[in-house]
This record gives sequence, C-alpha cells and structure tokens, in this order.
Amino acid sequence: MNRVVTHELIHAFDHCRAHVDWFKNVKHLACSEIRAANLSGDCTLMNEISRFKFGLKGHHQTCVRDRAIRSILAVRKVSKETAEKAVDEVFDACFNDLEPFGRIPHSKTDAKRAYKDFQNRDRYNANL
Repeated sequence: MNRVVTHELIHAFDHCRAHVDWFKNVKHLACSEIRAANLSGDCTLMNEISRFKFGLKGHHQTCVRDRAIRSILAVRKVSKETAEKAVDEVFDACFNDLEPFGRIPHSKTDAKRAYKDFQNRDRYNANL
C-alpha cells in the first residue's frame, strides 16, 4: 500500500512542480511514470524476486523502463512503439531526477533517512 501511495504522490509532486500536461504530451507522462517507478519502490529487488524477474546488471533501470511503458499503455490510447519511444527519449533525465527524496529509497530505513535529509536541507543551504 505504501508503494502505491508513494507512486501517486510522486505524480502529484510532478504535477505541482513541472506543470505536467498529462493529456497532450506523452513525454510528460513518460517522465512522471519513470520517476514514480524509480522512487516509489516498485522495482526493489524483493519486489522483482516476488515477480520472478530479476537480474544482476542494470536490472533496476530495465524494471523502471518496463513499468513506465506499461503504465503509459494502461492510461493512454497509444501504441507500444509510441510509449517506448517517449520513455526512451526522456529516460536518462527523468531517471536521474531524484526530487523530492534526493536518492532512491531502497528500504523503509533509507526512505526515513531521505526524509530527514529533506527536512534539514535548509540548515545546510543556510550555512553556505
């Protein structure tokens, strides 16, 4: 349940921060889906093992890409090729955008640590 809520909250964050055009621009949707899959825990090792899908090298990126494509196909009437093209065009920039966490939270402990970092961000910046 936490994963689903986190996934949807990342979409809400993107909507407020980036003024995403959900209905006309498939690249905006692709970017938000990449970020949500990357940051929500959808592609953690334990989740992938439970789905019987896991690998050693670059698997997190593959999982994020596949889940973003499936999400686009679920909510928009576009071809698989269009969804893949949109994801591929924005993947690097969106995969590396870790806001608001600053890191990929791989566990609850890591998520709590990211939240503490977020709370303390102004203290660090004020001392520069």
